Amino acid sequence: QVQLVESGGGSVQAGGSLRLSCQAFGYSISWWYMGWGWFRQAPGKEREGVAAISRDGTTTYADSVKGRFTVSKNGNTLYLQMNSLKPDDNAMYYCAAVISDTSRPVLTVQSYPYWGQGTQVTVSS
Repeated sequence: QVQLVESGGGSVQAGGSLRLSCQAFGYSISWWYMGWGWFRQAPGKEREGVAAISRDGTTTYADSVKGRFTVSKNGNTLYLQMNSLKPDDNAMYYCAAVISDTSRPVLTVQSYPYWGQGTQVTVSS
């Protein structure tokens, strides 16, 4: 069973930066076989994909964060560097993982069986 633990959320002013981390535990085979995603959910809204990275490092981003957010990974840890934050980025951020046989990054909630508990990001104007 894969367990994911996020950290790095917090409160910043608009224009500021945060770096989220997600550490994975419990997978007995190489972490290279994992695909990863970052998702967020604001109050009253559905969970949406933010960024994803495939097992070979191919990335994809939601249009709303392109040019501002960068997803990366290192072994069993996933990162999301968030720059030029806006009030619209206010949400609970979740990391997700899937044992993957594809090099295509995926941004759909239904594709991921493993989820972290979330970390709150608050951006004030």
